Amino acid sequence: MMIADGQRARLEGDSRAGLAEACRRIMDELASSTAETQAFAQASELVQQAVGILAGADHGRPYDGGEGSLAHYQEHMFIDHSPLVGPLNPLAPPIAISADGTKVTGVVTFGAAYEGPPGCVHGGFIAAAFDEVLGLAQGMSGRPGMTARLTVQYRSPSPLLQELHFVGDIDHVDGRKIFTKGELRVAADGRLCAEAEGLFISMNPEIFQRLMNDRAGS
Repeated sequence: MMIADGQRARLEGDSRAGLAEACRRIMDELASSTAETQAFAQASELVQQAVGILAGADHGRPYDGGEGSLAHYQEHMFIDHSPLVGPLNPLAPPIAISADGTKVTGVVTFGAAYEGPPGCVHGGFIAAAFDEVLGLAQGMSGRPGMTARLTVQYRSPSPLLQELHFVGDIDHVDGRKIFTKGELRVAADGRLCAEAEGLFISMNPEIFQRLMNDRAGS
């Protein structure tokens, strides 16, 4: 099941997606451009104009819309706005997600804005991506929860500007505890970059609904 395909179909023609992509491109340019000072000043003025246009409009997330369920939130609002996989979030690379049962695969190419060591993805973004991929995998358990522990073993540098593949799955379930495992490899040659283990604690749907209600009222 290509979750990313569903996102693209659902957001086709949505001007927010186009704006988010433009923001990604400007962040990538800013991270690596050696343009003259005047060019940066001109770009800054244009961005400030865009900020002014949006600042005068209403704000918020539609947490109180739809079905008000954890499944609905994950499928639409969370995934679309996620800082890792969300097409509507300019912070997201974004990671293209697919699922086969509880096995989740994420395909991504990190740009210059995500650089840590020279030519490599910052390890913090690798950990965050694992949290997302393993979180989506545990969500397939039918009793999804929140992260309690995430352990990442970095095996080799994760290159920028190359396609990377994250894979995550449920290892086993013990009551409310959902144990997951995952790995990250370079698509071109299969080189192992990192491995991860995650523990998630299944959460009562009423608790998540309260979080949504609190967020909607803030």
